Amino acid sequence: MLDTLRRIIQEVNTAPDLDHALDIIVRRVRESVAVDVATVYLLDTEQQQYVLSATEGLRKDAIGNVRIDLDEGLVGVVGRREEPLNLEDAPLHPRYHFISETGEAPYHGFLGVPIIQYGNVLGVLVVRQRDKRKFAEEEEAFLVTLAAQLAGAITHAGASGRIFAVVSPERMTASLIGLPGSPGVAIGRVMVVYPPANLEAIPDRLVDDVDSEIAEFTEAVKAVQDDLRAYANRMSAVLPAQELALFDALLLMLDGDSLVGETIERIRQGNWAPGALRETIAQHVKVFDAMADSYLRERASDIRDLGRRILTHMQSDRPVTPVAYQKTVLVGEDISAGQLAEIPQENLAGIVSASGSSSSHVAILAQAMGIPAVMGVSDLPVGRLEGQKIIADGYRGDVYVNPSALVLEEFARLQSEESQLSEMLRHVAGEDSVTPDGVTVPLYLNVGLVSGVETEAQAEGDGVGLYRTEIPFLMQEHFPGEEEQLRIYRKALEAFAPRPVTLRTLDVGGDKMLPYFPVHEDNPFLGWRGIRISLDHPEIFLTQIRAMLRASVGLDNLTIMLPMISTVSELDHAILLIYQALDELLEEGEAVVRPPIGMMIEVPSAVYQIDAMAKRVDFFSIGTNDLTQYLLAVDRNNARVASLYESLHPAVLRAIRQVLDEAHKLGKPVSVCGEMAGDPASVLALLGLGVDSLSMNASNFSRVKWVIRSFSRDEARELLEQVWLLEDPGAIRELYNGVLEQGGLGGLVRAGN
Repeated sequence: MLDTLRRIIQEVNTAPDLDHALDIIVRRVRESVAVDVATVYLLDTEQQQYVLSATEGLRKDAIGNVRIDLDEGLVGVVGRREEPLNLEDAPLHPRYHFISETGEAPYHGFLGVPIIQYGNVLGVLVVRQRDKRKFAEEEEAFLVTLAAQLAGAITHAGASGRIFAVVSPERMTASLIGLPGSPGVAIGRVMVVYPPANLEAIPDRLVDDVDSEIAEFTEAVKAVQDDLRAYANRMSAVLPAQELALFDALLLMLDGDSLVGETIERIRQGNWAPGALRETIAQHVKVFDAMADSYLRERASDIRDLGRRILTHMQSDRPVTPVAYQKTVLVGEDISAGQLAEIPQENLAGIVSASGSSSSHVAILAQAMGIPAVMGVSDLPVGRLEGQKIIADGYRGDVYVNPSALVLEEFARLQSEESQLSEMLRHVAGEDSVTPDGVTVPLYLNVGLVSGVETEAQAEGDGVGLYRTEIPFLMQEHFPGEEEQLRIYRKALEAFAPRPVTLRTLDVGGDKMLPYFPVHEDNPFLGWRGIRISLDHPEIFLTQIRAMLRASVGLDNLTIMLPMISTVSELDHAILLIYQALDELLEEGEAVVRPPIGMMIEVPSAVYQIDAMAKRVDFFSIGTNDLTQYLLAVDRNNARVASLYESLHPAVLRAIRQVLDEAHKLGKPVSVCGEMAGDPASVLALLGLGVDSLSMNASNFSRVKWVIRSFSRDEARELLEQVWLLEDPGAIRELYNGVLEQGGLGGLVRAGN
């Protein structure tokens, strides 16, 4: 059964579109369970009906024409209960519904299992038997397991959680779910970017000059043939004859009409050479993967290797990135800063990435540039998106491919509202960040690269509340030395002097890995990250601290912040190293001074040790991103649970209140530098809680200042009294959004959703 499961799933995963995937499912299920009929009904979310989408055994002309209401028939029972239904004689069931269009009259045995992904029913898989038949427990278990595995494959083939979004392989329309990366709405055309020599990442692309594509492909094939012959000659002295035969087998594949001929035919059909090669290799790999013989199955890797070699030769002679569209939305499996830089700024409308989160390098760059971004889009069909019209909603993390006119009109309206809102927010430029009842709330900026800070925000901000020193580290191919770091930090300190600049020490690990310092862990967010790496590598930490201290000479606007502190001993160790660097520099004759030292509250254990930690630091800054993640046990980069991530959760608000109460008793100020500080609804909560200052991305600066200037601290505290009575985080957000709308600030609400 496991082998059968593996083969079915492999076939479905390589299906070119949803129709083919469904056809594979019903054919293979009918064979595997030995039934008369196998059928898939998919949920049409707009019409709220199950639609017969594939069948083997019933009339084919019923596909797409037979529809069942959600509460109708046995299919409706399976979908509503979200559990299998196994009946020996289906017509005797009180909910049995006869459908003449399918020709199902003679069938009695019935087994239906729901197809579910992320808690949503996508459809129902049904098998039928002409005779009475109670399906065996292992058969039911097989179908349940298969349906669970197929949910993701069906969604991927359909490129949408709303399965009926696929219109045809030529033009698809899809609604995809990702994670907010950078706020804003982008509407444009897709340019797919992909790493070199990665065949699977190659997109489809239409071409006009078929002959030149064929010529380029055949030249690459000849180059690979020459390479293989050279390898065989080189290895003939050290490999036995049976091993050298592999080179002959590979050469035979390239000499025959199968691999080369099929690729040329696909080019003639209009796909460019790399895309045609990808399709051909995938088809051949699928054949080998489905073979029962393990030796032959392993030959699939040889086919993949041939494809990569041919692709490498083709890519060496052509630019990887085509000319940008007027409004380009960059799409890829994993977009790099270099690929971002290749697109002219005036053409770059947005970013959509299959991987990453709002704290990924490219997302942070997008935030600094004010470009909407959606990260971590599950089931992103990168290869089929080149040139397609797309909407990227950087507020909610939604992506719409070839949206309907209605959806396009709605988002165009939202873009217009954004422009109007930006115009309205200009009125707060130059105004103080003071509540109507006279409470000053300093607003600082979160930055990673000073050159990426907007001029207005740089002038308006009270300083930098969080300088992410890991960004320069991420942009290097090696650890930057002391002098190089000195230049970077000096530039940041000079740009804001005499206003304070808080440099956070190196915070890598989790979803921020240095390419030259890889850390492979099963659970990186609970692993070796933040201060833990710095303390285990004092040579890296001391170099960074020395550079910071030297950069501040004559400016004296440096503050140092320590990330991911979970124990008092970690804090003591870090402070000891800071003093060591200070003493060393003083001995060397540098005119350095001890800067204020603070720590981030990101770990629940730190919430309960404020009294001990307050004796050792000058200030606290709450990193609400990680604090929320750890308090709620939710990895917000995991699409399966991302909907559970909510900073306005009662537990998060109570934790913040405890930090503030304990710190203020001891006279230590508390800032918030997580995403809550840039979320207008959350700012109302933080204002009521009594946070001393806020630090946010430049794109949120004006929104936050508008909220501060619109609500008194007393009003915010009164709202908190209502919040403490609420148990559901959704209700809390709804309360704050409602208050913003009543105050005429409805345009700010979207930024917090």
